[in-house]
Amino acid sequence: MTQTLVQIVDIAVADAYKRGGHHLVCHPGCSQCCIGVFPIAHEDGARLHEGLAILETTDPQRAARIHARVVESLTRLDPWFPGNLTTGILNEDHEAAILFEEFANDEPCPVLDLTTGTCDLYEHRPILCRTFGPPMRSEGDNGEVNLATCELCFIHATTDEITACELDPTIPAQEEASNEAFNTTHNLHGQTLIAYALRPAQNSVKP
Repeated sequence: MTQTLVQIVDIAVADAYKRGGHHLVCHPGCSQCCIGVFPIAHEDGARLHEGLAILETTDPQRAARIHARVVESLTRLDPWFPGNLTTGILNEDHEAAILFEEFANDEPCPVLDLTTGTCDLYEHRPILCRTFGPPMRSEGDNGEVNLATCELCFIHATTDEITACELDPTIPAQEEASNEAFNTTHNLHGQTLIAYALRPAQNSVKP
């Protein structure tokens, strides 16, 4: 199911980029969206682990750098992690959600090569990373549905132009269904962070 979801998402994103044209300025080396932690599904974590395992064979030096960055990141994150340090799963209560708003907003993703500004596990990156950039529906605090975009993209676009470039609105529901199926299969729940997903203890979770 993971591969099917990735294929669906990549096709939808390619289509959105085709329609977005010059309004989408994402390029290798632009890594603003890679700074600050964000929740990922366990299915995303398993995909990242698969990519890291491949890299350990094809480029062990790069894999070693990722491992080192994961350890460094965990050292900084552990004291304030709003979740279970043993499982790496974020707490799901309201208080944890509030704490997360101010948690590690300046922490670089451990998969990010800070020298090149590129992702070392790009082909295995989470769904959120794949969909970031094109206009995507999000629900505001007042219940209204907005089209959210990367703050560097669509700067001079009109509302109609942004709407015309919207990412397939069925993607979130398809992602949720895929994540639920994965969690059921592996007896998991909730979400985690990339650094915790890439800890050696997580190797037992496969895509």
